[in-house]
This record gives sequence, structure tokens and C-alpha cells, in this order.
Amino acid sequence: MSRIRLNYKIIFHFFGLLLLFNGGFMMLATLISLIYKDGVTLNLFLASLSTLLLGGVAMYATKNHSKEMNKREGYIVVAFGWIVMSLTGTLPYMATESIPTFTEAFFETMSGYTTTGASILNDIEILPEGVLFWRSMTHWIGGMGIIVLAIAILPLLGVGGMQLFAAEAPGPGGDKLHPRITDTAKRLWLIYFGYTVAETILLQVAGMSFFDAINHALSTLSTGGFSTKNASVAYWNDNPLIQYIIIFFMFLAGTNFVLSYYLFKGKVSKIIEDDEFKLYFKFIIIFTIIAASLIYFKADVSQSTIAHPMVLGEGESAIRHALFQVLTVITTTGFVSADYTLWTPFLTVFFFGLMFLGGSAGSTSGGIKVVRHLILIKNGFLEFKRSLHPNAILPVRYNTKSISKDIVFNVLGFFILYMLSFIIGALVFSMFQMDFESAIGLSASSLGNVGPALGEYGPVNNYSALPPLGKWWASFLMLIGRLELFTVLIIMTPFFWRNR
Repeated sequence: MSRIRLNYKIIFHFFGLLLLFNGGFMMLATLISLIYKDGVTLNLFLASLSTLLLGGVAMYATKNHSKEMNKREGYIVVAFGWIVMSLTGTLPYMATESIPTFTEAFFETMSGYTTTGASILNDIEILPEGVLFWRSMTHWIGGMGIIVLAIAILPLLGVGGMQLFAAEAPGPGGDKLHPRITDTAKRLWLIYFGYTVAETILLQVAGMSFFDAINHALSTLSTGGFSTKNASVAYWNDNPLIQYIIIFFMFLAGTNFVLSYYLFKGKVSKIIEDDEFKLYFKFIIIFTIIAASLIYFKADVSQSTIAHPMVLGEGESAIRHALFQVLTVITTTGFVSADYTLWTPFLTVFFFGLMFLGGSAGSTSGGIKVVRHLILIKNGFLEFKRSLHPNAILPVRYNTKSISKDIVFNVLGFFILYMLSFIIGALVFSMFQMDFESAIGLSASSLGNVGPALGEYGPVNNYSALPPLGKWWASFLMLIGRLELFTVLIIMTPFFWRNR
């Protein structure tokens, strides 16, 4: 079998485009550094300039590329594009010496772009404002996908972006807002940007400083979890309004952004009738009631929170912390209002299980996604009926429409591959001499892009204790989890590189 011939020029042309985006956002961080006079403006400027020059050279050298892109090239651009972004994204940390080693800088950057929110930083509050803003910005860029952002301007390059969009957002639930993929990307980013601005304003009105507000808005809408405070959102436990605002926007960020578009168009019925949204909403309500009940009757919230646990009474505090932690885990945001590992052993296992749930398809959250669980549940029940009525035609239905067997098989295959990746991930972590609880927590959290894990890497700890090889392994799990397994793992198969 002959090896495939790739259009390397268009691949590197896109890498150049991504670097220009990266450098541009670094320049925003440079501007923040200048405004706050944090002493690292020149360092950030040089990091930004280096990235912009590298991107410019790559685009100029490949300006005569062919305009056609096939699926293989789309997968390569997406998978390696995230790595290219992460490699250059380390420059602000390295240039300012905020993170001294490349391994740790790469981990922090990959955690940012994949919206995992796991950090190796022991004292966040001593970092310069420009660096903190860049850290949050990596979340915001990765939240909707830098590739989708690039698609929005592809008409300027004369290149169609369908292959990239398919690679960036695999799996079921890919509703289109508009026939043209570039218009879809623009609408999604407009909603994303609008929500970010709205949350920034509300958080500032509620009592946050502007700098804290914009950083937390960037982290919330991307379901990332990086905070400007060592205590995360628990720093504002004495201000329930701030936490309720974050709760609301976490809910929106974990919802399919297509539904937000329908909401603004006044098509509320499409939201109410959406099977995934209904299950997503029910999950949140049911899990919050379970968690709040156990917190109220069994747990001591005062020992599990970092500051001012009860402001409006024990009942309100139990409901708020339960709702906050259920949402932050389901949507894989990773903010912390309390240490749920101190809320009874049942709740520790309970929140560990939620790490596998994920938000809606078409949202910025990680995990398996609610729609896949829905299809698995429906197909499971239908198997009972098929056993009794082997000749009956019983298709799986989603939003009143029959789903093809190909999609069902894809979901089943994804679930098996996800669980296999989790098991292998935990086995590798166990090789670094860590206990069982920490190993499975790290694997589930990294693969699901959750952030907080269990054991030594629980909600009030960070990942600094991980050995260097452990950080690289966690980074790999973050990447395949963010791109939903197939996009990265398919590149590692021999047949991907063959013509047949």
C-alpha cells in the first residue's frame, strides 16, 4: 500500500494562521500588562512579537498553497494545531519567568487551551496581571475552539472550512445555524462573546473588581476554571450573588450554543422540545437535590469551604454549594466553592461519577456529553424490547427523529474508547507511585477536562506534585479528551497514513 500524499503547504498555512491568532491574543495580554504596570510588559510584547513573526513567516512561505483540503489534512490541522498553539502559548510564562520549566509551562498552557483548569501554580495571586489575563485567555480561545475561530475568516483565504469543523466537533448533535459553516462559526462566536461581556458586567456590579470579573467570565464561558485567586470562587463565599451569577453562566456554557441562538430568535419551543436539554436540566436538578440533602443533613460545610461558608443560612448554603459543585463538575468548569471530598464518602464517589457526564453537545464543556448518554440509555432500553420482539423495527429516536445505526454504533464505540482511555490513563498514573484514588481521579479529570480530581489532587490542591512524565501524560489525556478522542487517536493508526 502506498502512503498518502498530503498537502503540507495548506497544513502549515493554517498553522501560521493559528499562530497569528495566538500572537494577537498575547498582544491583548501585553496591553493589560501595560495598563496595570505589572513590570512584564516588555517580556509579553516580545513573546507576542515572536509568535506573530513565526506565524507570518509560515503563512508567507506557503502563500501559494492549493486551496483543497481533504479529511486527513483537516484532522492533522486540528490535532497538531492544538499542539502548535500550546507550544507557543508557553512563551508568556517562560518570558516572564512566571513558570520556570518548559514541562510545567506546557502543562499549564495545554490545561488552558483544553479548558481543563488544572494548574501547577502554588501561588496564583503573586503573578503579574498580564500573565493572569493570558492564562484566562487560553481558556477563552480554547473554549469554542481556535479552529472554529479560524473558520470564521476562511473566506478571506478562499478555503472551505467544512473539513475543519467536522474534525473540531465530532459526534452527534451538530446542528447548523446556517447552511454556510463560516456563518455558523461567526454566530457561535458572537453569542460566546456576548455572554462573556454580560457576565463581566454582572460580576463587577456584584462586587468583583473589573480585572477579577473579566478573568472569571473568560473562564466560566469556556468552562475552564482558572481563577485569579488561590481559593478559586470560594474566595467570594461571603457574596452568594457572585456565585449565583457564575452558576447561571456555567449552566449556559454547558448548554448547546445552538439553543442560545434559538432563544435570541424567539424560538423557545425548540429549546423546550430538545431531548438533550431536558435531560441536562433534569440531571442538574436531581443531582443538586441529592447533594444538597446530604450536605445539609450529613456534611459539615464549614470545614469544607475556605472562607465564610454560611451567609443566608445553612439551607441556602447547602443548596448553593451543591448546585455550584454539581454544575462545575457536570460542565467540567472546575471552579471550587468547597472541598467536596470532605462531604461524606458517598458524595466523593458521587462527584467522581459526574466527571464522566459532561455538558451538552455544541457547548464548551468536556466529558462524554449528555446526548451520548441519552442515546446509550435509549438504545439500552430498546435492547430489552428487541429481545422480546426480535422481528420488530425499533429505531432509537432523538428529538422525534430516528437515528441511524451508524450514529448509535459511533456513540457505543466512543463510550468504549473513552472508558478504555480512562482505564489506561489510570494505569499509567499508578506507575508514578500514586494511590488508587489519586490515579483514577487524575485520569477521569484530565480526560474529561474537569480540573479538580481526587485524593492528593482534589479540589483544594493542584497538580504541582505530579512528576514531569505525569504532567506530559496528563497533557496528552487533556488533548484527546478536548478533541473527543477520534480526532487525535485516528492520527496514531497506521491506516490513516495509507491510501487504502
